[in-house]
Amino acid sequence: MAQGDTEHAAMGRAFELARRGPRGFNPQVGAVILSPAGEVLAEGWHRGAGTTHAEVDALSQLPQGAAAGATAVVSLEPCNHTGHTGPCSEALIAAGVARVVYSVDDPGLISRGGAKRLREAGVEVVAGVRHDEGAELLDSWLTVQRLARPHVTVKWAQSLDGRVAAADGTSQWITGPAARADVHRRRADADAIVVGIGTVLADDPALTARDPDGGLYPAQPIPVVLGSREVPVDAAVRRHPQRPLFYGGDDLFAMLSDLRERGVHRVFVEGGPTIASAFVRTGIADELLVYVAPALLGGPRLALGDIGVGTIAEAKRFAPASIERLGDDVLVVCKREG
Repeated sequence: MAQGDTEHAAMGRAFELARRGPRGFNPQVGAVILSPAGEVLAEGWHRGAGTTHAEVDALSQLPQGAAAGATAVVSLEPCNHTGHTGPCSEALIAAGVARVVYSVDDPGLISRGGAKRLREAGVEVVAGVRHDEGAELLDSWLTVQRLARPHVTVKWAQSLDGRVAAADGTSQWITGPAARADVHRRRADADAIVVGIGTVLADDPALTARDPDGGLYPAQPIPVVLGSREVPVDAAVRRHPQRPLFYGGDDLFAMLSDLRERGVHRVFVEGGPTIASAFVRTGIADELLVYVAPALLGGPRLALGDIGVGTIAEAKRFAPASIERLGDDVLVVCKREG
């Protein structure tokens, strides 16, 4: 097998190893050490904040000097800073690695620069191998680095005329089983689900992600409740598999900053018109999921309230991403422009 093919295959293995690590504050990274002949000498992956990075994890499995002249295949550019652990670039140089192949550049202002340091030390560096796959693997983490906060999806279900409930407040169920199943699947993909205290007091939601048979998905989002009123001691959210978080006040940026520090990458907002309007109004809705039922309700219960738009020129524009039929309902997905 040619060198390029061997490294291409090793990168695929590095992606597999990376997925063993947790999604959180630190990226999921995998590493494979190849001998000059292309044989696998060692493998490693990052197991979470404060643990050994993937490259060092792999190198630690080899006797001293065994990596001399070897190639390190890594899913993310080796870091070049000292945090809980030392720089991976320096560890690779000290081990005598001759060639480093990686998929995705590290966007961190502090951690990036490993490729430059390696080249300065005479190590051959190849970047961008299977880049699209590497970027997909790290998508949520890369988004957090770019936005400096978690990615925010705002979801609501509405009638054709934009109502989320009838005039008397009843809202179950505007949409059908297929749409509701899609919501739960997307909940399971999120790290946190956000509602307002008003929704908790009115509907007592469990905020779990359930499969079509009613069982819990293995992955459950952290329930987050916004608002200064007290959550009842017997509220369903207090029995959630994940420990709920409660934030008083209305500082969405402070909440998102704290969630980021907790390793949250994807936030799913499902808290009714007041909360949805707040996220849209402040410009931190990155994605909209709008489930539209072929029904008319009329009345005052609109999907959104004040979002800071006084005239058509101030309209908040989103780019359409997809339209999907779900039973009798339609899901419209839009992304924030820019």
